[in-house]
Amino acid sequence: MTKQIVPIRSSTQEFIEIEDVSHNIVMFKDGSCAAIITTTAVNFGLLSEKEQEAIIYAYAGFLNSLSFPVEIIVRSQQKDVTAYLRLLEAQEKKETNPKLVKNIHDYRMFVAETVKEKDVLDKKFYIIIPFSYLELGASTKVLFGGKTRGLPYPKDYVYERALSVLTPKCDHVIRLLGRLGLRGTQLTSEQVKKYFFLAYNPSSSAPEGKPGSVPETP
Repeated sequence: MTKQIVPIRSSTQEFIEIEDVSHNIVMFKDGSCAAIITTTAVNFGLLSEKEQEAIIYAYAGFLNSLSFPVEIIVRSQQKDVTAYLRLLEAQEKKETNPKLVKNIHDYRMFVAETVKEKDVLDKKFYIIIPFSYLELGASTKVLFGGKTRGLPYPKDYVYERALSVLTPKCDHVIRLLGRLGLRGTQLTSEQVKKYFFLAYNPSSSAPEGKPGSVPETP
C-alpha cells in the first residue's frame, strides 16, 4: 500500500525567528530585540594618507568608546539602474539642443554597457544594536524553560524594556558616527521589514505593501 504524501503547508515565516516589528525595533521569538542603524560611508581610497590615518584613529576611538556589543553588516546587492536609464532616455527626448542630445545619448550608452560588462554593486552599511531577553529579568520561562516556545513576558512589556535600553544606545552610536563625519539614522519599522525581506529574498525588490504589513514569503 502506497503511503499517502502529506504536503508541507508551513510558510517560511514559521522558521524565521522574528516575532514582530514595531516601535522601530525588531522583536524575536525568545524576547530579545534589536535596533538597526544605517550609516553613510567614506570613499577611503580617495583620501590622502593623513586623512586615512585620521579616519583609522577616529574609527578606533569609535569602537573603544562602546560599552555594549554591536554588529556591523555590509550588504552588497547588484545595482538596478533601469530607472536611471529611463530617466536619461526621457531627458534625451526632451532636449532640443543637438549637442546635448548626443552627449546624453553617449552617456546613457556608456552606463548601459558598463552595467552589462561589470557587476555594479550597491553597498549599504548597518550597525545592529542587540537587546538580550536576559535583560528582561527573571521569569518562569527564562529560569526553567517551558514546553512551548514563546515570549517570556507580554509583548508590550518587552517593547517597553527594550526601548528603554536601545534608545539611548542608538543615540550614542549616532553621535559617535557624527564624529567620524558619517550620518547615522535608525531604521523605521517599515524600513526594518524591508531590511529583513531583502535579507531572505536577495534577488527581489521590497514589495510596496500596506502600512504596517509584513511581507510573507511562501
